[in-house]
Amino acid sequence: MNYSGNVFLVGPMGVGKTTIGRVLAELLDMEFFDSDREIEASTGADIPWIFDVEGESGFRIREARMVDQLSKKKAIVLATGGGAVLTEENRQCLKGRGVVVYLRASIRQQVERTSRDKNRPLLQIPDPEKKIRELMNIRDPLYREVADIVIDTNRRNPRAVSLDIIRRLLDLDKKLPVNSAVELE
Repeated sequence: MNYSGNVFLVGPMGVGKTTIGRVLAELLDMEFFDSDREIEASTGADIPWIFDVEGESGFRIREARMVDQLSKKKAIVLATGGGAVLTEENRQCLKGRGVVVYLRASIRQQVERTSRDKNRPLLQIPDPEKKIRELMNIRDPLYREVADIVIDTNRRNPRAVSLDIIRRLLDLDKKLPVNSAVELE
């Protein structure tokens, strides 16, 4: 683990990386970034459009550039896209430049949380649950490979998960800029 004040959130779609990331960044008094939102801002196009025009491979190239760029920053919380761990380059950037937190949720929870979201191109198919299972079979070992910390988000609110992450970060004996108003107990 290489702690530079950065916390990188990885995990599948629907585990709450963005929502939890925002809360965590506020509690830690750090800047928050979402790699997918940053890709959209830099291209002027949304993720489904990029998938349609460039395919998944084109999106993954953009994603690798953005993960590299964002992970070089200091004192940030970064929510990555669900497939960011697919490339070795991304896994090395994340492992080498911060603490990686794998946010997990059950398949059922992922299906519930993503069921009405049209901004997830890989799930715009007749059987999204089957696709989520397929993705987890491929990605779960990669999430575990890069993770310094694994946290379950099932049926938990973002603040509770964020406080759990902070406790685990403190257990790693690292100096964190925790907002003095935060009560961990």
